[in-house]
Amino acid sequence: MPDDATLAIDGGTPIRTKPFPSVSDAAGRRLGDEELAALERVIRSGQLNSTIGGETRSFEAEFAEYYGVAHAVASSSGTAALHLAVAAVNPEPGDEIITTGLSDAGTVLPILAQNAVPVFADVDPATGNLDVDSVRERITSRTRAIIAVHLFGQPAPVAELRALADERGIVLIEDCAQAYLTRCAPDGALAGTVGHIGCFSLQQSKHITAGDGGLTIGNDDALLRRARLFADKAWPRDTDERTHLFLGLNYRMTELQAAVARAQLPKLADIVAGRRATAETLTKALAQWPGLEPGLDEGATYWLFPVFVDARTAGADAHRYAAALTAEGIPANGGYIRLPLYLTPVLAERHTYGESNYPLTSPPADAVPRYERGLCPNTETLIGERMFVLGWNENFSDDDVADIVAAFDKVSTALRAR
Repeated sequence: MPDDATLAIDGGTPIRTKPFPSVSDAAGRRLGDEELAALERVIRSGQLNSTIGGETRSFEAEFAEYYGVAHAVASSSGTAALHLAVAAVNPEPGDEIITTGLSDAGTVLPILAQNAVPVFADVDPATGNLDVDSVRERITSRTRAIIAVHLFGQPAPVAELRALADERGIVLIEDCAQAYLTRCAPDGALAGTVGHIGCFSLQQSKHITAGDGGLTIGNDDALLRRARLFADKAWPRDTDERTHLFLGLNYRMTELQAAVARAQLPKLADIVAGRRATAETLTKALAQWPGLEPGLDEGATYWLFPVFVDARTAGADAHRYAAALTAEGIPANGGYIRLPLYLTPVLAERHTYGESNYPLTSPPADAVPRYERGLCPNTETLIGERMFVLGWNENFSDDDVADIVAAFDKVSTALRAR
């Protein structure tokens, strides 16, 4: 018979069988009467479209005030919010935008959608966020912007990237889909306010949600006006002209989404505080297990909880740890994504517009980009062996976190013993 120390993956008894609160169901969300009342208000008004109702404009104003910026433009998704930002930059076909291969595809697809070329910089192996020196090395005469991702709610080095962007005359876009209220070094500025443009998501899994939705924020009048126009077919409704000033799309947020988001916004600070409080417990506990390190926790808001593994001292790589923890009832995901974004078929095999491979062709690019293994070694090592992530939630109880800590202790002890 296996004893209590036998890992569940080897036939032992798991630490936990009860599901954790999850962003995928009511147990892990802060949704209730306020959102129901907001939806009823919109339904009874008969105005569900943002071109005639007032909910979306009110939400934009409230979010801009919350973040201390001049402009906030609502859209239909976080990916749309990033597309607005790229469209505001207005790259020429074949121009380049530098970003990370360690993110959701929503970071990269808007670049292709605007006929620009994604250029991938490597990441800091301690955080998974963009490495400033790697970004600097990849800037060329065709670089128009940098998209920095605050991965898992960890602050990216955006102050340094903003200085670099200003030096080179390019735009810094912050992807804050996972980073509501994240604070950035050196002065604690909110993620999304350091770059020229910040982008947020209201998708189901994010800190606050309207099911889907996005926000593009900033202080640059020209950039944010172009973003607003792009979200509405470049229709300048503020001048009462039915015309279309340039090629744009319909990315409008609905009044129903906006109403739910407005009800969620006052809850955001408590949601982030809850995630930070429970994450602090695990962060402190990790110090007792050799070879396991959290990401930089200063300023982080824990969309997920990342753990970085030194297999030589931890006894196994990140994927083995993730499998063992999952068997113990603690869902964990080795690598976060299966492949760096530049190795997915859309880029590696250039599946873009028909069979043209456009814009990943020369012309419009200066040279046909090569997306292959070895492009970003730190990114590939993190995904392949050095990083795993845990789901994290504002509704975790002390007992939930105690189970996570117990599972780490059991798994680390067993794997190091081997």
